[in-house]
Amino acid sequence: MVADVIVQPEPLETAAQEPSWVNIASHLPAMAAKQPDTLAVAFPLKRGADGKMVYKQWTYAELEHESNLLARGLQKIGVERGMHTVLMVKPSPEFFALVFAIFKIGAVLVGVDPGMGVRNLKTCLDEAEPQAFIGIRKAHIARKILGWVRRTNRINVHVGRKLLPFGGALALSRVAELGKQTDEPVLSHTEPDATAAILFTSGSTGIPKGVVYTHANFEAQVRALIEWFNIEPGEIDLCTFPLFALFAPAMGMSAIVPDMDFTKPGSVHPPNIIEPIEQFQVTNLFGSPALLKRLATYADEPANAGASFSFPSLKRVNSAGAPVPARVIARIQDMLAPGVQVFTPYGATESLPVACLGSDVILGETAALTEQGHGVCVGAPVNNLDTRIIRISDEVIKTWSDDLELPGGSIGEICVRGPQVTREYFNRESSTRLAKIPCDDGFYHRMGDLGCFDEQGRIWFCGRKAHRVVTADRTYFSVACEGVFNAIDVSMRAALVGVRLNGKVVPAICVEHQRTRGGKSIQEHWKQVEESFLERAEQFEQTSGIKTFIPYTPGAFPVDIRHNSKINREQLAKWAAKQLGGESA
Repeated sequence: MVADVIVQPEPLETAAQEPSWVNIASHLPAMAAKQPDTLAVAFPLKRGADGKMVYKQWTYAELEHESNLLARGLQKIGVERGMHTVLMVKPSPEFFALVFAIFKIGAVLVGVDPGMGVRNLKTCLDEAEPQAFIGIRKAHIARKILGWVRRTNRINVHVGRKLLPFGGALALSRVAELGKQTDEPVLSHTEPDATAAILFTSGSTGIPKGVVYTHANFEAQVRALIEWFNIEPGEIDLCTFPLFALFAPAMGMSAIVPDMDFTKPGSVHPPNIIEPIEQFQVTNLFGSPALLKRLATYADEPANAGASFSFPSLKRVNSAGAPVPARVIARIQDMLAPGVQVFTPYGATESLPVACLGSDVILGETAALTEQGHGVCVGAPVNNLDTRIIRISDEVIKTWSDDLELPGGSIGEICVRGPQVTREYFNRESSTRLAKIPCDDGFYHRMGDLGCFDEQGRIWFCGRKAHRVVTADRTYFSVACEGVFNAIDVSMRAALVGVRLNGKVVPAICVEHQRTRGGKSIQEHWKQVEESFLERAEQFEQTSGIKTFIPYTPGAFPVDIRHNSKINREQLAKWAAKQLGGESA
């Protein structure tokens, strides 16, 4: 089916309450008409003779032109509405143009993180059943050698200058040439519940799952983010998380792509973040907790003593993917203008955003409670979201009932319902049944997270459901417990795991710490650390009864690829069980 073609799409801000069609790509032509000469995307090329980074830059008019060009070309080679289309292209202007081209056609974008591992990549790509594959040279070589999407794929597009060592893929330049045959803009009139994308979860608690996004889901996300953060067209965004890079142009922001390895945000070279902030006067920065920690640590290095780390252009800093240590939040806020905050939006691939909290409240109130075992406060739910806390269960819940709900203050599963909440996982019927609770007018999504409401209606996140440790007489919650021990020393990090010893489940704390300090031996230092942990455990209800502490000798905790921040507790549990002579629980 050929996509509908219109010359001037009505901006969705002025559309009817219930439009007959919704396409997330419609924001681009609307913004191109409103601010054609405004910078849309900038991508680093190389450093000039003066040592400064040189950027390839497109205005909104140019991005609109390029996306239409590629959309027409892709249609010419058979990419059509509803077709599952893999995009494995590094962040670049072409990446942005292709994302919008796919949406404009009404095709279904299949987005994966290359860092999820070769085995997971094959499983996820095969599950998505793509018929088109657009990728860089390395992606196509892997597709050919490893047999990715062999069963369903029939269209291949190669992005890059180097030729492939085999045929069967059309160069993107050829696709663009085909797109020049006409000059009409493309925009498919997709229904609100039409699938726009399949985006895979990080896989932090298992094999990544393909989350089905509709155009209405994306539209609701854009609206919620604009409303919550008061984002205005003309702002400048530093894109350190490419999977959601489309949001910047959709909201009228200029997207600045930094020079970094997007699969290793925790290893970013801080000057490569600082330089574009200053050069482009960035107003919006999203960084994973690991990236912000790297920036904070860099600022405090002895070599930078006396240097000024101040970013007056920033209007907000956002960080998500895992709890952000209060000390990191405080250090980043020191770099901002008075009144500017660090926000910690809470959500997941399946539903984003759910809630949000700013650094004023975190540093002034909730961080102290985190250190006492209350968990991490993520703020009040966003306005358009129905949020409930229900009793914990590992089973399918076939239908919603009000008696599932727990009273305020009780820790249970966080469930949400609203326009940005996705409806299913693609080709994972059992996972969908487990995660969704049908109700009279829709469904609730079980976040897989545990938490509670406080008296002010704020959500306190206590950890993943899969990471709770259930013993014979009580349940321990990962994030709530770890906050108690993380307060002991900024150089140490704690992780709760369960180990089965002699038929009983034992809660254990793995400790990432400095092995020596002040000339003490490793043994002396650990004995002192262990004593401090034992003493602190008994001071708080959440940690009372924890008596097993293990120094994590391999070094830094294993973390997820996407954010470099979520601790891989499953891997840690296996390691801890081996150290104690038991089994992972």
